[in-house]
Amino acid sequence: MGDTINRRGIYVGIFIAIGIAFLVGGILTIGNLHSTFQKKISVSTIFGDVNGLQSGNNIWFSGVKIGTVKKIEFYGKSQVKVILNINTESQKYIRRDAKVKISTDGLIGNKILVIYGGSDTARMVEEGDVLANELMLSTEDMMNTFQQNNLNVLKLTKKISDGEGSIGKLINNDDLYNKLAATANSLQKASANAQVLTASLSQFSAQLNRKGTLANDLVTDSVTFVRLKNSVFALQRTMDSVNVFVNDLKQAGSNPNSPVGVLLRDEKAGTELKNTISNLEKGSEKLDKNLEALQHSFLMRRYFKKQAKKAEKEKN
Repeated sequence: MGDTINRRGIYVGIFIAIGIAFLVGGILTIGNLHSTFQKKISVSTIFGDVNGLQSGNNIWFSGVKIGTVKKIEFYGKSQVKVILNINTESQKYIRRDAKVKISTDGLIGNKILVIYGGSDTARMVEEGDVLANELMLSTEDMMNTFQQNNLNVLKLTKKISDGEGSIGKLINNDDLYNKLAATANSLQKASANAQVLTASLSQFSAQLNRKGTLANDLVTDSVTFVRLKNSVFALQRTMDSVNVFVNDLKQAGSNPNSPVGVLLRDEKAGTELKNTISNLEKGSEKLDKNLEALQHSFLMRRYFKKQAKKAEKEKN
């Protein structure tokens, strides 16, 4: 009987020991308490506001957990010093010029510290180093910013509805809107004209590429271009000669002793020349009448008839 009782006690003790072992293993696995036995170094950073960060919160680097927050204490007048426990295995990846920022684990999760940045030329972090930090906006700060933005939007909407500012005037002033619409129509017409002009330029360019045309010859045929150039030079020389002649005529006209000057400046000579021309016209008229009378006279009529027949035969 006594042996049976002793055996039961042994069995119960074994089962209790196994249960305790499973309990301790589960706690260590779930709580990740095995990291407590890893070697760590302590570094610190100083914030103006930790935004609810607590001791024991996780520290992340490149998406990997590398330690926890060891201690949070006041520093100076109103700052907060945060001491970080970092695994020595991750020490070689963190540089002295890396930065620390406060973030959240998910949208509404616990606060965490994130170490990021650092240059390859800087040395790795050592025990007791102080890292620079970047304070992120808290949820309260973001809500205050959103609220202020909403107030600004309401004020802006009220000003627009009251017709203040350029947008308000544009929305509430029909005359201004009509002018703007007319301007837009004018721009559309100008764009259409520009398209027509572009098409015309394209056609002109196509004409330039068509062989046998003057434009194509001017562009491609050097002989035609040289001839045209020589023609322009000849025309220029002609114009120069005309200019010289006009200048000589002006100089002759300015000299009262020259024939041109006498004709232009001496009224008596001009009057005599007009009378001479008038007398010549009258003499010419009388000579025409005398010739016509002679043509119809009895003596010369036969001669003029022969001449007329001879001319008619030559035409046939």
